[in-house]
Formats: sequence, structure tokens, C-alpha cells
Amino acid sequence: MARPLLLSGGPIYVPPRQAAAVGHAVAGVADDKSGPAYQRRTWDALRASITGHVNKATPANIRHVLPELLAENLVRGRGLLCRALLKSQAACPAFTDVFAAIAAVVNSKIPAVGRLLLVRLVVRLRRAHVTGDKHQLAAAAMFVAHLVNQGVAHELLALELVEMLLAEPTDDGVEVAVGVVTECGACPREVDAVFDALRSILVDADVDRRIGFLIEGLFAVRRTQFRGHPPVRPELDLVEQEDQFTHQIETPLEDSHVKQLDPETHLDVFKPSATFLQDEAAYEDLKRSMLGDDGEHIEESEPNDDDDDFHREDMEMEVIKDETATNLINLRRTIYQTIMSSAGAEEAGHKLLSIVRPGQEAELCAMLVECCKQERASSNTRFHGQLGQRLCRISRAYQAGFEACFARCYAAAHRIGTDELRAAAGL
Repeated sequence: MARPLLLSGGPIYVPPRQAAAVGHAVAGVADDKSGPAYQRRTWDALRASITGHVNKATPANIRHVLPELLAENLVRGRGLLCRALLKSQAACPAFTDVFAAIAAVVNSKIPAVGRLLLVRLVVRLRRAHVTGDKHQLAAAAMFVAHLVNQGVAHELLALELVEMLLAEPTDDGVEVAVGVVTECGACPREVDAVFDALRSILVDADVDRRIGFLIEGLFAVRRTQFRGHPPVRPELDLVEQEDQFTHQIETPLEDSHVKQLDPETHLDVFKPSATFLQDEAAYEDLKRSMLGDDGEHIEESEPNDDDDDFHREDMEMEVIKDETATNLINLRRTIYQTIMSSAGAEEAGHKLLSIVRPGQEAELCAMLVECCKQERASSNTRFHGQLGQRLCRISRAYQAGFEACFARCYAAAHRIGTDELRAAAGL
């Protein structure tokens, strides 16, 4: 009988014969698939497999790596996947678009992974900005830009990021902001305000000559309609637009709000689960729906008319109604940012008309009145009045919208403060 091994003193060399004896001694415990020992072994294997698939992905083999990655239990290992993506992307920023493509495909199948990745990115962005870690800040900002291009993150996140970097311009912050706009500047419609801020920094701010050359180079790229900087390379365009699931982080990139986000770091460590076998069986069903019964590549499987009819009937029966008003919140935020970043009424009107679609005129009128209420100087309220006058000349819908706003303000005049009432009357 082999002598017991005393491993409390630290890692030591174990001869193969003694290691085999120890393995046979604990075989009975490890074979229990519901026990902690077996769950720990599968957890270690899952972590190694996810890390390996992420690290070996390239634009040439990503279509073959993704089915192998999706075959792993990414619901259980979503924390491991997010950590592997963030760690690999920070170590090799040149492959950021590849990691963003992986995140986009997994997000289209399991949206919780995309949400968790964005939350951790926002937390990392704010921490790097506060501590002045340029390397981490640049890597995380580039990841956000490519996730916006892939449709995982809403474009407002990139705009808020650039606004945070340019609020108190420094050489490092402006350099990172230029990189973000270069990568995803062809996507957001509200990028004109960013270029106005960069122009003022180039003229007024005391920045290094190298940063000035970077800004001038960005303007040259913009004049060419971002030619040479496509949002997504053809070999990495793997998700159809209707299959994309876009996330919007509802908190701005401020320290007090970022602290409210939960990065769920407990998902990165092993914890035994009482429902381990049920969770594994549930993911097997999900994996079959994603990859097919035989586990072949998605693009190589032959279409089945019966399955298509079945899924089409399910889609017709399932009606999803969004009651969170996410689109309305995003529209109001975009209108507010456009109004506050415009230098004149004509510029603001031109930008707003390119944002607001038919049927949204009332929201624009309401936001203009709310912005006017917050002003204290008469010159600023004159700006809002000129903007409202130009909008009323364009369409009767804006006239009706302002009339409705006047009726609401008149009815609630006894609840409005004196300063707000005076500012609203100036509109």
C-alpha cells in the first residue's frame, strides 16, 4: 500500500506511481457527477477550453473556432469568457476586431454575455481614466469602438466615452478619443459635435504638436468618408443585422454611476452548484438549437424546411413588447446632447432634423422646452427661441408640439419655479 502524500508544505514532485495511486483512491469520489470534485474538474476544463479558443481565433479561422466555442457551456462560463476576451484584447489590441466579432456572435445567441462584457468594460474604462492608466484606457476604448461597430453596444456609449475624454482635454485623453472616432466615426450620426469639440481643442487648447497632427489626420480621414477604415471587415461580418442584440448601459460614465454597475466577478471563480446536472442538460438543449443536432458548423448545415416553418410559427406566436422605453430615453438623450453641443440655432436645427424622424416632433418640442427651463441667462433662452421659431417654420407638426407644451406649462404654472417659468416664457 502506498504511503500517504503530505502536500501541505507546498508543491512537490510526485512520482507517477504514487500519483496513480492517489488517483485511484479518489476515483470513487470524482466519478460522482453531482459532487464538487467532478464539478471542479469540469470547471478547470471549461476555463482552459474557453481561453484556448479565444487565444487561437484569427480572421482566417474564426468561422471554425466559433462553433467549438459555442459548444462549451457559455452560460456557466460567461464570466470566464468575458475575462478571457478582456485579457486577450488588452494584451493584443491589434486583434480587437476579432474579439469583438466573437462577442457579437455569442451575444446574438446569449445576450447576457454581451451585457456582462459591456458592464466590465465600462468599469475598466472609468478606473483607467481615474488612475491615468493610458494603456488600459486605450485598449478598453478601442474594444468599445469595435463593439459599437458590431452592434453589441449602442453608439451613445462611444459618444459618452469621447465626451468624457474631451471634457478636460489632456494629451493622452485626446489621443484615445481620436482613436475611438477613427474606428467607429463612420457609424454615429451625432459625430459632428465631436469634431466641433476637436476643432476647438486644436485651436484653443494647449496640446502637444503630435496630438495636433493626430487631430488633423482625423479630419483628413473624415474628408475621405472614412475610406480605409470600414466599421467591420467582410471576414468578420458574421451576424445579420436582424439578429443583433444591442445593449445600452443606462448610466453615464461618471464615477458615482459606474459604482452602481455590478461586474459579477463571482462568476470568475468556481462554486459548486446543486443544480449542476440540470444546468448542463439545459445548455445541451440550447447548444443543439444553436449548432444543430450533429454539432456541425452553422454555415455548413443544410436548411430544413420543416424546421424553418416550425421556428417561423414560434416567432409569429411570440410577441415581445418593450415596456422599458429604452428608445425614448436614447432619443431624449441624443436631442439633449445635440442641443447643448451646438454653437448656434441654425447648426442645432440642421443636426436635429437629421436625428428626429416623422412622429417624434412632440418629443423634440418637449425636450427643447425642458432645456430652456434650465437656462439662467437671457442670451441662452434666445438661442432656444430662435431654434423653436425655425422648427415651426418647417412643419406644422412642430407648431402643434409647442402648442401642447404651452398648454401643459400653463396648466402646471403653479408648480413651476419662478426662474423656470421666466425661462420658459422667453421661448
